[in-house]
Amino acid sequence: MIFETIVVGQLGVNCFILGCEETREGIVVDPGADAERVLAVVQKLGLKIRYVINTHGHFDHMGGNRSVIEKTGAKLLIHESDVYFLSRAADSAASYGLKAENSPKPDDLLQDGMVVNFGKHQLKVLHTPGHTPGGCCLYLESEDKIITGDTLFAESVGRTDFPGSSQADLIDGIRTKLLVLPDETQAFPGHGPSTTIGHEKRHNPYL
Repeated sequence: MIFETIVVGQLGVNCFILGCEETREGIVVDPGADAERVLAVVQKLGLKIRYVINTHGHFDHMGGNRSVIEKTGAKLLIHESDVYFLSRAADSAASYGLKAENSPKPDDLLQDGMVVNFGKHQLKVLHTPGHTPGGCCLYLESEDKIITGDTLFAESVGRTDFPGSSQADLIDGIRTKLLVLPDETQAFPGHGPSTTIGHEKRHNPYL
């Protein structure tokens, strides 16, 4: 599988580009900003982007949705509980002195347990609310990888001091859906370095 990471925007979001080496179908996860850079990598890899997926609705993770979707024709997926964020990206970014485009409406909604196919690969959606009501992680079981958005970080967890956040929900989701995965599973957060599920079991002070 093609698995590329690009750090985008002033808040340092990890945008992931996934692709099937045989069919060249791909997915862009969390194009928060710098859409031109994201599209340049997509073009270099020769991918046809089938979906843009937002792990959650905060502007720094979806501020580049519109540009990427318009240039690729991809369908947008996000959890129903975070759809309301899409039309508020510009205002949310402005409150931090930053810029972001409001996003188009989703073409389909992520659901817990849903499987998203691209080429000969698939990912499984794990709904892990807490940071936001609709936060999701994306599990690539065949690759021993999981994209954790702002749910789980290397030796940290997502903030829960936003309206609609819940620390209890966040920790419950991490314990019941992420820590049950194999220890060797690589975890790729929405910000910062990658880690493994086993490392977080042993060393994450929040868990």
